[in-house]
Amino acid sequence: MTIQRGLLAGVALDALTGDPRRGHPVAAFGRAAGALERRLYADSRARGAVFAGVCVLGAAGLGAVAARRRSLPTAAATWAVLGGTSLAREGKAMEASLEAGDLEAARARLPHLCGRDPAALDAKELTRATVESIAENTSDAAVAPLFWGAVLGVPGLLAYRAVNTLDAMVGHRSPRYANFGWAAARADDVANWVPARLTGLLTAACAPLVGGSPREAYRTLCRDGGAHPSPNAGRCEAAFAGALGVRLGGVNVYQSRVEHRPELGDGRPPETGDIRRAVRLSRAVTLAAAALAVGGRFALGRRR
Repeated sequence: MTIQRGLLAGVALDALTGDPRRGHPVAAFGRAAGALERRLYADSRARGAVFAGVCVLGAAGLGAVAARRRSLPTAAATWAVLGGTSLAREGKAMEASLEAGDLEAARARLPHLCGRDPAALDAKELTRATVESIAENTSDAAVAPLFWGAVLGVPGLLAYRAVNTLDAMVGHRSPRYANFGWAAARADDVANWVPARLTGLLTAACAPLVGGSPREAYRTLCRDGGAHPSPNAGRCEAAFAGALGVRLGGVNVYQSRVEHRPELGDGRPPETGDIRRAVRLSRAVTLAAAALAVGGRFALGRRR
């Protein structure tokens, strides 16, 4: 029962405290990875693969050592890699700014959620960006780490967060990282393949909690999830669109490129109040994922 107790304690810690404002373990990993990148960088996929491999295996190795001390490291690692509470806080802050009509504050806050250029976004586009980011990050910040924690314990928790952090650091499309970040981006796609689809299914199951239809959420997930350019994000966003009864997708402007995303869902464009519903749905999916992780780990332990 050691890992199960640790996972539950970590989820509870995240719900109570969220991420620390200073000294976050993931930030420390990012600094170490940045230092290694400066030593290894070259416009080469091979160099990028070495970089990603060293970082991820190092995190997994640290997790393997920590796991020998039973429940406490599992709880600490689960708390460190989860981000569901902080995601909800960012969503609420965006909603408050938009409801107050403070577009400058909302634009300043958007980079906490996603990499879009907020400079020219109006209230409707800021709202859509927020709902889409909450949907995608429900998988990245909650469901995926819990999944890998249930499957591989502390090494899985830390290795997943390392993969996801590296993707944010070097996995984006840019002249500098087109080759060097290729391995990190592909590793993130692989690590999130199952969790993203699990997020879609849990979203459909939790749809009634926000006045939605499980059938409609599942239908939208199956019909529109694969239309997104990301192999994983589209599943989460489509399921949220169906559960909330809104339409997501459209033109997204990033620092160096413009992307025309397909529309997901058949409903109206999201409104400010839908951010609150998206936060509530995200929390429900997180709790459902925690229950599945603990139950799955218990079943795995009994089988062994």
